[in-house]
Amino acid sequence: MASPMHARRAKLKSHLVSAKANLKHHVTPRRLLLLSAASASAFLLLLTLRTLSAAAAATSRAAAASSSSTAPVLLHRPQQREPLQDGCEKLPAPVAEALVYYATSNATGAPRRAAAEVAATARVLSRRAPCNLLVFGLGHGAALWAALNHGGRTVFLEEDDALVSDVATRHPASLALEAYRVAYLASAADADELLALRDSADCTGAANQQQRPLSPGHFDRSPCKLAVRGLPAAFYEAEWDVIVVDAPTMEAPGMMGAIYTAAVAARARRPAESGGETDVVVHDVDQQVQDRFSTAFLCGGYLKEEVGKLRHFAIPSHKEGRSCKKHASYSLHQ
Repeated sequence: MASPMHARRAKLKSHLVSAKANLKHHVTPRRLLLLSAASASAFLLLLTLRTLSAAAAATSRAAAASSSSTAPVLLHRPQQREPLQDGCEKLPAPVAEALVYYATSNATGAPRRAAAEVAATARVLSRRAPCNLLVFGLGHGAALWAALNHGGRTVFLEEDDALVSDVATRHPASLALEAYRVAYLASAADADELLALRDSADCTGAANQQQRPLSPGHFDRSPCKLAVRGLPAAFYEAEWDVIVVDAPTMEAPGMMGAIYTAAVAARARRPAESGGETDVVVHDVDQQVQDRFSTAFLCGGYLKEEVGKLRHFAIPSHKEGRSCKKHASYSLHQ
C-alpha cells in the first residue's frame, strides 16, 4: 500500500503537468508580441508624463522670478546724460518766448511758409549759429530767425517805418530785435532794366570788392540803382555769415535791392581762413523778381539747395580771385 507521502507527490506532479500543458496551450507567439507592444506603450507614456511635469515646473519657476522683479523690460534704453552742474537744463529765455509768441499769435495776414522751407532755413542757421545774421524784412518770421540765432547777432533791415517802430510791441521783449529802416530806389516796373545792371560797371564794381572791405556809406555813394540807401552803421560792423531775404510781401520792389546788397556783402567777405562762404537764403523764388534776380546776382552756380519756394546759395569770397562767371548760371522758373 502506497504511503500518503507518495500519494501527495504523485498528485502534485499531476498538477504541474496539467499547468504546464495549459501554459503551453495559452502562450502563443501572437500573444507574446501583443504583450511586448503593451509594455513598450506603457513605458513611453510614463516617459512623456515625466517630461511634461519637468517642463511645467520650469515654467512655473520662470513666472515666479518674473513676477518678483520690478525692473521694466526696455526695447531701447535711453542714452545716459552727464548730470548738469546747475541742475535742470533750461531753454534760453528768448527761445522760450519765441515759442509762446508763435503759439499765441493770430497774424492771419502773414504769408505762410511751408514747413519744408522753414526747416531748410533752420538747418542753415543751426549749422552756423551763433553767427552774424542779416535779415531783409521784418515780417512774421522775425522772432523765429532771432531765436534760432540765439547767442549771435541778428540785424533786420526794413523799409516800412510802421514795422520798425512797432517792433517792440509786436515781438517778445527778451528777443530785443535790432531793426533799422532802409530805403529802396528800385521799382518793380523797372525790373528788366535793373536786371541788365548785372554786367554794368556801376554795379559790378561794388560786387567785385577785392582790395578793401565795404566802408560805411558805400552804398549811399554808389551810382548803381540797385544799391540800398541809408544802410545803418550796424551793416558795416560785421561780416555776415548768413543773409536771409524775407520780404513780407510778394513781388516787393525792395527784394531786388536786397538780393543785390546780399551779393555784394557776400563777395566782399574776407577769404576762407576767416569764415569762408556766406549762406544766402531767398524766399518766394516762385515770383519772377526773386527768381530772376537771385539767379543773376547770387549766381546759379552757387546754388546749394532749392526747397519749394526757397533757394539757398553758398557764396565764396571773391577776394580769393573767384568769379561767378566761372560757374553755370541758370533759372528754374524762366
